[in-house]
Amino acid sequence: MSEQDLFSVSGRVACVTGASSGLGRHAASVLARAGAKVVGVARRAEALEELRNSVGDSFAAVAADIADRDNLTSCARAIEHPFGSPDILIHAAGLNPREVADDVSTQGWDATIAVNLTAPFFMSQKLAPAMQAKNWGRIVNFASLQSFRAFPAGLAYGASKGGIAQLTRAMAEAWSGKGINVNAIGPGFFPTELTEAVFEDSDRAARNADQTCVGRNGELRDLDGPLLFLCSEASRFVTGQVLMVDGGFTAK
Repeated sequence: MSEQDLFSVSGRVACVTGASSGLGRHAASVLARAGAKVVGVARRAEALEELRNSVGDSFAAVAADIADRDNLTSCARAIEHPFGSPDILIHAAGLNPREVADDVSTQGWDATIAVNLTAPFFMSQKLAPAMQAKNWGRIVNFASLQSFRAFPAGLAYGASKGGIAQLTRAMAEAWSGKGINVNAIGPGFFPTELTEAVFEDSDRAARNADQTCVGRNGELRDLDGPLLFLCSEASRFVTGQVLMVDGGFTAK
């Protein structure tokens, strides 16, 4: 295998949750441009259709609520239908209610844990057997700065993302001996729908940039290399890791 082929995902089948917007949409687009066949999963069918029109025939849409555990089996079948069972599974769907500790509601807590932590495991559990049969698979979870740092009004979200860091290690321990490498990307501050309020406040955005080692916030293209690394042969001996793509925010 050449050095160029190390990072190839050409011919692979990828599934990306949360593909209707933000980092999930970007991940789906990157993988499709790199030659993968991509199934995007999200609740918003119209947004998925817009992405399909942009990407073309290498993209298929599955409109589903990944937090609905009763429908996970049918969701997994729908994911496998267009191109076959996924080789790559990216869990980018996320929910952040931004409730301060005294105001955390049971509804907000349950919804956040369901989308951010529960769904990545049980969706992986449904799709892992086909990866095991091929003795090759890549699962990429989305961690966060809040996997390791406490932020204001981030109690439920931080708990879910702290859980993702440990879930990544536990899934790697369970499945990497069967050919499935499991890692996580931990983004810093990137401009998405979830962080819109942060970037609309120029002073706050500047303060976040000042906390990085490189002196700026993230651009979506900064995720492309780490993503292709974790989805390809290049990461064949890397598993159970959280790769922070944060400009050194967590290093300071």
